[in-house]
Amino acid sequence: MSYADMVFIQNCKDILENGVWDTERQVRPRWDDGTPAHTVKKFGIVNRYDLSKEFPILTIRRTYYKSAIDELLWIWQKKSNNVKELRARIWDKWADKNGSIGKAYGYQLGIKHRYPEGEFDQVDRVLYDLKYNPASRRILTNMYNFEDLHEMALYPCAYSMTFNVSGDTLNAILNQRSQDMLTANNWNVCQYAVLVHMFAQVSGLKAGQLLHVIADAHIYDRHVPIVEKIIKNPTKPAPKFVIDKSIDDFYKFTRDSFNLEGYEYAELDGEIPVAV
Repeated sequence: MSYADMVFIQNCKDILENGVWDTERQVRPRWDDGTPAHTVKKFGIVNRYDLSKEFPILTIRRTYYKSAIDELLWIWQKKSNNVKELRARIWDKWADKNGSIGKAYGYQLGIKHRYPEGEFDQVDRVLYDLKYNPASRRILTNMYNFEDLHEMALYPCAYSMTFNVSGDTLNAILNQRSQDMLTANNWNVCQYAVLVHMFAQVSGLKAGQLLHVIADAHIYDRHVPIVEKIIKNPTKPAPKFVIDKSIDDFYKFTRDSFNLEGYEYAELDGEIPVAV
C-alpha cells in the first residue's frame, strides 16, 4: 500500500470512530436539495509525507492529479481568480456571472508588496528567498487576507505555506483551516507535494518533507458510506513521480511536466455529492 493510503485510512477511521458530529448546530453548507450538510470531524490532524521516498497519492481511489495540477498552476502561476482560466469546472458553483471568485486564492498571491530588495508578489518572493536567502525562517505565503475576506466567494481552505531549507533539502508546511476528507484531502496533498517539487527543482534543492496541518478534518454525512467503502478497497504500491528535469523556471512548468509511472487505483462507482 502507498503511504498516502495508510495515512488516509487511519485518518478516516479515527474521524468515523472518534469524531464529533455537528448535527445539533446551524451549519453554512447545503446540499443541492437545500438540506443542511452536516459533518463528523476531528480537530487538529497532522500528517507528514517524505517526498524523497514516494509521491503521496491514493491508490484506494483515483486522484485526478492532472486536474489537481491544473488548479495548482491556476493559483500559483497564473495567480488567477477567474474560473474561465481553469480547465476543471470545480470552482463554477462559487463563481459569479463573469467567472470571478472574488479576491480569493490566486488573486492574493499576485498582489505585489514592497520590500527593501524591491517589489514582489508572494510567489516571486518565495522564489527570490529560496535563491538568495535560503537560511531565512521567513519564507512563507498567506492567502487569508482579512481585509479582503468580504470580497471572496469562499474563504481560503488551504491558506498558507511555510518553506524551510535544511542543507540541500526543501521542506514545507501546508496549513489548512478546513478539509473535506473525501473530495479534497488527497487532491490538496498531491497539489502541494508537486509545488514543493517545483520550488525545489528551480532552486537547486531536493524535495523533502511536506507537513499537512488540518484544523477541522471532516467527513460529510452523505459521504460516510462512500468513505467506508473506499477505505476497504485493495491497495497498491505508490507510483513513481516523474518531473521534467530540464525546467529551471517556475513559470515554465505545465500540467504535462509531470507524470506518475505505474499509477494503479481502485475505481469509484457513482458521483460524489458536493456541499456548497
